[in-house]
Amino acid sequence: MSNVQDLNIENEVLPLFNYSLNTFTKKEILEILETPLTSAKEILERQNILKGFAANNKILQEYSYTVLYLNEVHFFLNDAKIEDLSQKKFRYRLFASKKEKTNYKSRLNQLILFFHRLESKYFIRLDLKRFPQGYRSNIKRILQFLSNFELKKHENLVREHKLKDKHVIGLTEKIGELKRKEMISTFWQDLFRFEAYLSINFGILKHDFTFPSINEKGIRLLDFYHPLIDEPVKNNFETTSNVIVLNGPNMSGKSTFLKAVGLCMYFGHLGLAIPASIGEIPFCNHFSIQINRKDDLLKGYSHFMSEVMNLKKVVENASKGKKCFAVFDELFSGTNVEDGFEICKTTINGLSKYDNSYFIISTHIQRLKNATNEKVSNYYIDCELINNKPTFTYELKEGWSDIKVGRILFDKEGLNKMLNTK
Repeated sequence: MSNVQDLNIENEVLPLFNYSLNTFTKKEILEILETPLTSAKEILERQNILKGFAANNKILQEYSYTVLYLNEVHFFLNDAKIEDLSQKKFRYRLFASKKEKTNYKSRLNQLILFFHRLESKYFIRLDLKRFPQGYRSNIKRILQFLSNFELKKHENLVREHKLKDKHVIGLTEKIGELKRKEMISTFWQDLFRFEAYLSINFGILKHDFTFPSINEKGIRLLDFYHPLIDEPVKNNFETTSNVIVLNGPNMSGKSTFLKAVGLCMYFGHLGLAIPASIGEIPFCNHFSIQINRKDDLLKGYSHFMSEVMNLKKVVENASKGKKCFAVFDELFSGTNVEDGFEICKTTINGLSKYDNSYFIISTHIQRLKNATNEKVSNYYIDCELINNKPTFTYELKEGWSDIKVGRILFDKEGLNKMLNTK
């Protein structure tokens, strides 16, 4: 099972794509966001589905309805005890109370108006050819379901207040038939998945994300950024190495970079567009993204032991042939400097043998600069000294940063003079 809780999917990622009208669709969106696809073929299929929504955006951009109607119709079809009145039509006509008849009429009025809006304003106007064939059948299934209610005819009757007993009886008979064929639950599944894709498409268009291509080797991200940062610095990141060591001083933006790359890789494996102008990413089937991880008090692990156990899980998956993508933020910073250097060096060099996986590791350990093998790439987030003051550019560069910001800030605050014993 992938470990992506540090991406904060529900609190941070979901709002990027949540333009849903109801809780059913919101739940569907969250399920999509929490479930990476299992093959490059599935990724391409979902990309094409979402591109189909974008191609129909002129029709769907104003997609809306009265949410109360949705909730009432959903309850009526799913939970209310609807009798098939065709089995007792004479009794209903002659002996049903005014209250019972009014209840049936009002519920059916809502159903007809709600379904008619969906059919006439949106679904029958879609250019189905813009969707991949597999998903096209889902939309056709929605249209087939709606056609059972003869919505144009019944909508006219509702508008003119001419819905009679015979129409009520006929509609309840149709609902009974659909229930027996289990078509109602399938309709709701299709509709809420449709709305989830539509909502995600709105997010992609609003943020101007780009669909990545899936390649055999290497990561290429141009003008990528973290989508939750106002006026972010956009960077380019291209590497064929499977182990990347990220260095640089505190506050330079290493954690933001890790999360931005992690989001690009993760979104790509959901079949979604990514925050970049161009993206080329390898297919992976196991994710582990640990950023700003603290002690796991519930399990009784210290920060260091949590890192060890997480690394072990990643290595076990890689050794079993899984194509892993793993991010480790300030790996082994929870132990002493000597231990940290030795086991980081062992980890970085050891991970390089799993060439079907990709590992990004941030570190403050300067001694690692010359301690890794030729398969490992080094990058840093740039920091400039202007008038002996650190100025963060947040630009990604290849190589190693030798700026010691800690010493500069320590001295700038006057602590050298205050603590000098001479």
